[in-house]
Amino acid sequence: MRIAVLHNFYQQPGGEDQVFASETAMLEQAGHTVIRITETNDRLKEMGSLRVASTMMWNGEAYRRVFETIRRERVEVAHFHNTFVMLSPASYYAARRAGAAVVQTLHNYRLLCPAATFLRDGKPCEDCLGRLVAWPGVRHACYHGSRSTTAGVAAMLSVHWAAGTWRNAVDAYIALSEFARPRFVAGGLPASKIYVKPNFIPDPGVGTAGKYVLFAGRICHEKGIGTLLEAWRRGAGMPPLRIAGDGPMGDEMRAQIREMKNVEWIGRLSREQVLGEMRNAMALVIPSIWYEGFPVSVVEAYATGLPVIASGIGALPELVKHGRTGLVFETGDARGLSEAVLRLDGDAEMQSQMRNLCRQEFVELYGEERNLRLLMEIYETAIKRRGHVAG
Repeated sequence: MRIAVLHNFYQQPGGEDQVFASETAMLEQAGHTVIRITETNDRLKEMGSLRVASTMMWNGEAYRRVFETIRRERVEVAHFHNTFVMLSPASYYAARRAGAAVVQTLHNYRLLCPAATFLRDGKPCEDCLGRLVAWPGVRHACYHGSRSTTAGVAAMLSVHWAAGTWRNAVDAYIALSEFARPRFVAGGLPASKIYVKPNFIPDPGVGTAGKYVLFAGRICHEKGIGTLLEAWRRGAGMPPLRIAGDGPMGDEMRAQIREMKNVEWIGRLSREQVLGEMRNAMALVIPSIWYEGFPVSVVEAYATGLPVIASGIGALPELVKHGRTGLVFETGDARGLSEAVLRLDGDAEMQSQMRNLCRQEFVELYGEERNLRLLMEIYETAIKRRGHVAG
C-alpha cells in the first residue's frame, strides 16, 4: 500500500511525535511505501496573530503541498496524526481531492475542547462538549490563558463543524481508548467512523526489578506534579523517586525537591534514556489529573516489565489493571498514591507477578503484529468508504 503519514510537530516534543515515528517505521518494515509529510509550529514565531488565525483556519500553502505530493505519489491512504496549527484542516480536503482516503488519529480532545485537555481549574471540564461554539472555553481563556487566542481556536473548530469537515472530510478516526470513543461520539463525530487502536511502540526489551519509582513526562499541573510531590513529602519510608522531564512547573518542582532527600530530578531525557530508567525501576507513576488519551509511557513500561501506579481518571483505569499490571489510586489523592507506592515497595512477590503480567500485556495487546493488523483493517475500511463516497 502507498501511505502518506502527515504530522504537525508542536513547539515542544511529545508522545504524538514518537507514535508518528514508530508507526511509520512499522509500516515500512511491513513492506508498505510511506511518504512523510510534516510541518512544525516553530514557524508560528515568525507570524503575527492575524496570520496565525487565518493559517489555523485554512492554510493554502499546506493545501497545495499536500495535494501535489499525494497526487504525485499515488497515495491510497493519508493518515494524519496532527494538523494543528500549520497543516490545518485544509490538508484533509487536499488529500481527498488527490484521491486518498483520510484517516485521523485522535491523540487529544482538540476537536471538542479548545485546550484539547478537558481540564479547567485543575478539574475535568466538559462544558464545551457538543457545542457548535466553544463559548465556555473562550470565557475562561482555556487555551494558553488568553481569551483572544482561545477565540481563534474556537472559531476554527466552529467553522469546520459547520462546514461538515470533521464529519465528512475524514473517512476513519482512530480513538486511543474505549474511554475516549463515546466522548467523540457525543461531540458530533459519526460513531461508525471511530475505531479504537492503541498507540504503538517497538519492543524495547525487558528490564530487571529496581528500587526506585520513576516519573517520566511533562512537568505541568495536569500531569499531577502537585500530587506526586505531596505524596513523597508526606509518606514516611517512601522509596527513592526519580523525575525525568521538564515543563512549565519545572522551576517550582526543583525548588520543592531541594528539601526532599529521596527525590531527584534527572532532567529531560531522550527516549532511549527514559527506557533505560524504566528497565531499572520498581514502578512508573502517572498521577495525572486530566483525561490522559493514551500515555505512550504505559506501553513502554509494560514492554520493559514495569508495573504502573496511576490515578483513576480517563483511560488510565482501562490501561492499568488494578492488582495485575499495577495499582490505581483516586485522582489527586496524595495519601492514596503514597499508600499504593508503599504497598508495592513492601511486597516483592507482588512486584514479580506484576512484572510478568505487564510483559504479557504488552505482547498480547500492544505488540507489533496486532497493532499492524488493526491499522491495516482501518486503512482498508477507509479506502472502501472513500471509494463508495467517490462513486
